[in-house]
Amino acid sequence: MALFACSDKHGRLSMRPCSCLAVMLLMVALSGCAKHQAGGPGDAVSATEVGVLVMTPQKIIERTELSGRLSALNVADVRPQISGIVQKRLFTEGADVSAGQPLYQIDPAMYQATYDQARGVLAKAEATLSDAKAKSSRFAELVKINGVSKQDYDDAIAVVNEDQADVLADRASLESARINLGYTRITSPISGQIGVSSVTAGALVTAEQTTALATVQTIDRMYLDVTRPSVDWLRLRKEFNAGRLKQAGNQGATVHIVMEDGSDYPQPGTLAFSDITVDQTTGSVTLRVVVPNPEHELLPGMFVRAELEEGVDEQAMLVPQLAVTRTADGRATVWVAGPDGKAYEAPVKADTAYGDRWIVSQGLKAGDRVVVSGASQLQDGAPVKVTDTQASNAPAASSAAVHS
Repeated sequence: MALFACSDKHGRLSMRPCSCLAVMLLMVALSGCAKHQAGGPGDAVSATEVGVLVMTPQKIIERTELSGRLSALNVADVRPQISGIVQKRLFTEGADVSAGQPLYQIDPAMYQATYDQARGVLAKAEATLSDAKAKSSRFAELVKINGVSKQDYDDAIAVVNEDQADVLADRASLESARINLGYTRITSPISGQIGVSSVTAGALVTAEQTTALATVQTIDRMYLDVTRPSVDWLRLRKEFNAGRLKQAGNQGATVHIVMEDGSDYPQPGTLAFSDITVDQTTGSVTLRVVVPNPEHELLPGMFVRAELEEGVDEQAMLVPQLAVTRTADGRATVWVAGPDGKAYEAPVKADTAYGDRWIVSQGLKAGDRVVVSGASQLQDGAPVKVTDTQASNAPAASSAAVHS
């Protein structure tokens, strides 16, 4: 029992006993009033302020960055086809040469003598053949009147045939001697730029030597052979077949070359072909790129990077990389501000980089509002207040979807 101040019917205060239950009810009521006064209107949890990016499909060009070394379009090693002493070098190292241009002169004296001897042997064989033919002609008339025997006539015909065979053999020997004499002047097999000479005047060269006298290379256009994993090739084929990617250009994929110093090469290359065989050791496919080189700025053996335009994505969803979080098993998620004013964590597929953004192929649609700032304190279903809205613009044209 407790005492509590009460008023009677005349308004006078008096202390009267009250039950414990009545006191407790009164205290609860007073506590509720106090809480209501402290909290004030709108006692709900305050919303987190966030900035969002409104998703809009965009057209982008996907590229792959690969690296490799350049090689000349045509390469020909200059080697002697006969043995002899080099009399003189007939070119300037590093100069442009044309096909058939003389490069070295080998001492021709011995080969000239062999050629002259072959001419003499042929002339003798031809004279012998002429005499044999005249004799067989006379015997042909005499055999008709039995002036000579049939055997003598047959022998005369046989001699003519033998002399004709000798003439053919001697002509071949003369031609061989002429060819060897021509080989004493070594000419360029192709047009291009010639390198350093490995011999000087007075050097002995042989037909069997493995060391080239010089090398001529055609560098008006260059080859760049690069490799890429076969799994990437399969991925591209599937995306082309599904219609998500379209071929970049009518003449095949365009290739942009980046030099060793990081500068851009002004002439674009073209993908010539891809190998039809997968390397069993590396699991990669070889791609060959043809690069114009009119100013001879590119040199064989130079290391360059190639950005290969793989295709065009007409409906790409681009999300800043900082807005994408990944779980321990590699799955990607983003926070989305829903139309009901609450935040939701959405799983997405973001495997390809495009500049400073990810290409999201699954999980987002046009109009979705992806949280790009203020996401660190969000919880699933928590209220959010959008304070900054950005448009989903693509990065600069120089950016690319790069697959390494």
